[in-house]
Amino acid sequence: MDFSNLKYFTGLDVVSFKGHPNVRATHKTTLEITKENYLTPRGDCIIGVSADKGLADLNQELKQIIRSRNSVILILLVDESGEYDLIVGRGDPRLELSDDRRIIIRKSAHVSRNTLAINSTKSAADIKRSLIENLRRGVNARAYIVGLVASASL
Repeated sequence: MDFSNLKYFTGLDVVSFKGHPNVRATHKTTLEITKENYLTPRGDCIIGVSADKGLADLNQELKQIIRSRNSVILILLVDESGEYDLIVGRGDPRLELSDDRRIIIRKSAHVSRNTLAINSTKSAADIKRSLIENLRRGVNARAYIVGLVASASL
């Protein structure tokens, strides 16, 4: 395959959030960050609260890339102590990216208005436990969201 004609496009946005004592991070198929400032023990997919952005707030360049066919999404989670984990997911033209409160990453191919990435490598249950323990203590953290797509047609 000849890669010389490929053009690569990237988009980046950063979401700041906080941990919470009720972070359980045991959900096997999804991971969520929310603008809500509270978390009940039932929210087993939620790893962060008080986010400064929902999906609707992400920059338009990143959204365009995420909605491109064959796009790849990297989500780097980093807390204030330097603990981190990396999730890789896929974008999809069907993604609305319109929820103003929630950001959900899914291992499945399910698409809804709150879905950032599908077919991801990790859910809440797969995130490093050292990072989850820090989030339970309420530390500040960030999600660096990078969208990548290559195109030979441009």
